[in-house]
Amino acid sequence: MSEQVEMGSPTTSRDRQPHGEVRVKICGITSVADARAAIEAGADALGLNFHAASKRHVDVERAAAIVAVVPAGVWRVGVFVDASREEIVSLVEGLGLTAIQLHGNEPAGFERGWPVPSIRAVRIRSAADVAEALAAYAPDYFLCEGNAGGSYGGAGESFDWRLAAAVPKRRLIVAGGLHPENVADAVRALRPFAVDVASGVERSPGVKDAARVAAFIANAKRAA
Repeated sequence: MSEQVEMGSPTTSRDRQPHGEVRVKICGITSVADARAAIEAGADALGLNFHAASKRHVDVERAAAIVAVVPAGVWRVGVFVDASREEIVSLVEGLGLTAIQLHGNEPAGFERGWPVPSIRAVRIRSAADVAEALAAYAPDYFLCEGNAGGSYGGAGESFDWRLAAAVPKRRLIVAGGLHPENVADAVRALRPFAVDVASGVERSPGVKDAARVAAFIANAKRAA
């Protein structure tokens, strides 16, 4: 496991927010305009999806334009699905990514030894899924979401939030089926380190709705 680093400052242990406040990650950012809107609304992290089959995929050129407008206190998270270690390291170094999210079928142990914090996505169907993930993986953070079948992220599949209670709160990121109308309930139920959203704040895949982004962030932080 890499050194634990608080979201909101990828290089120090300081927080932009008061202690205990939930952090918010807006994932599937595909444009500079959407990145700026999320940052202005108070996002603590932006997710850039490098999985070619994703509706929210960004190539290196577009990703570079996006990260260029992200201030130092906001995490730039690269989302990967079964990518090689060499590819991930190249993008971390070339784009200045400040965290990585492993969203595929990467083997146990792959989440270790990175120069930035790692996030391991776990699909939750039962308590057994949580127990198996905790036993097998050792990332800095677990991102818990619903079972999206053959899709990887952004599918909007929710799950029984109570099942994620076994994950240590300081390492828990809740995702899957969240939107402005229910994110406060998720925060109150689990008091997680962070919440994550993609499809729940979009007009269409990869195109964010600025008003819904702002409402999601405000509702999450107000409930913390």
